[in-house]
Amino acid sequence: MTQTASAAAAPARKLNRNDCKTLGLASLGGALEFYDFIIYVFFALVLGKLFFPHDIPGWLRQLQVFGIFAAGYLARPLGGIIMAHFGDLFGRKRMFTLSIVLMALPTLAMGLLPTYQSIGIWAPVLLLLLRVLQGAAIGGEVPGAWVFVAEHAPPSRTGLACGIITSGLTIGILFGSLIAMAMNLLFTPQQLESGAWRIPFLIGGVFGLVAMYLRRWLHETPVFSEMQACKALSAELPLKAVLRGHRLGMAVSMAATAMLSVTIVVVILMTPTFLQKQFGVPPVEALFANSLAIVALSVGCIVAGLAVDRFGGGPVFTAGSLLLGVSSWCFYQTMGHDVSWLHPLYTLTGFFAGIVGAVPFLMVRAFPAPIRFSGLSFSYNVAYAVVGGFTPVLLSLWMEVSSLALAGYLMIFCLVGLAMGVFLLAWGNRPGLSHPVH
Repeated sequence: MTQTASAAAAPARKLNRNDCKTLGLASLGGALEFYDFIIYVFFALVLGKLFFPHDIPGWLRQLQVFGIFAAGYLARPLGGIIMAHFGDLFGRKRMFTLSIVLMALPTLAMGLLPTYQSIGIWAPVLLLLLRVLQGAAIGGEVPGAWVFVAEHAPPSRTGLACGIITSGLTIGILFGSLIAMAMNLLFTPQQLESGAWRIPFLIGGVFGLVAMYLRRWLHETPVFSEMQACKALSAELPLKAVLRGHRLGMAVSMAATAMLSVTIVVVILMTPTFLQKQFGVPPVEALFANSLAIVALSVGCIVAGLAVDRFGGGPVFTAGSLLLGVSSWCFYQTMGHDVSWLHPLYTLTGFFAGIVGAVPFLMVRAFPAPIRFSGLSFSYNVAYAVVGGFTPVLLSLWMEVSSLALAGYLMIFCLVGLAMGVFLLAWGNRPGLSHPVH
């Protein structure tokens, strides 16, 4: 697929003031919601001690706490498919706002949960149920955000708009990392276990309410409004049309999502815990390095968006996958014998992980407008549930036998990204993968 030709034919309008307002509000709201979804992982070690029996092996406790983390990913398809269905039929904005409420309330409830010492086995059960609700919410949020900004942006700036919104979502991870770092600075491990761990979750509930308020100022996308006015909405169940006539688009979208999910889970979410457990890096130091990597990732997402507008998907994914593979292998391999390189190598890996900012550019073009939300959401959430959901569990087991588990696992999916880039170059201008966004 070469989107360069279609991008060149589109009007070269730049982002105007309204576009920037939409991108800013959507990105900030997405950042606050993504904070709610990922704050769990930054306190995985504490939650493992508080929500599971003390007399089980440490590795088993860690496996269980990451298993609950993975449950949020496994719940994503259900929430994503339902919200996308109504988003294709009744409007993008309504579902974009609903996802906030479904995220904020479970996050707030997590901060109020009694621990294993108080209610026994019900503690992890309730934690699991709330995590499932969070997964359903994020399943609608991310695809909804990509569709929303892509349909608002000028055709020649689709990649940049998607890169900016993806960068905004990663800022939510940065919020989580910074608050986790602050908590470790302000409180001792004993104080965190005694109740201070609840604070980040309660903050997340407030963040959710702020994000919900911000989205009141957003407007429905011009693309959906025009379809509604022209009565061009899908005449059948949108997901049925996706499954019947857009299998190639689904396959490419799922491959891109697989790479995205592993990149984020491994490089950003699991590495801080890995550094602490495997190499004895102090929590504050690991979280500070993680913050640097997230800032670099946010910049990388925007650079990838600009690049994919200019060069198309094939060249960007080919080069980006190679650079991510080389930088990540150097990072994890070096940490095994010299942690003094932690900051520069982690930051560099974070920047090249920004290749994920080009993923939504491919996905919003893989499906026509009447079924875009459903096609993107189904492909993204099913792939993320399978790949992203099992990644923490598989790596928890693999890390027990190899200090290079994260590097090896990430390299596998860099090869997936490389293969996808080569395929897109070979596919060229043939139909099936490049529908106009507007």
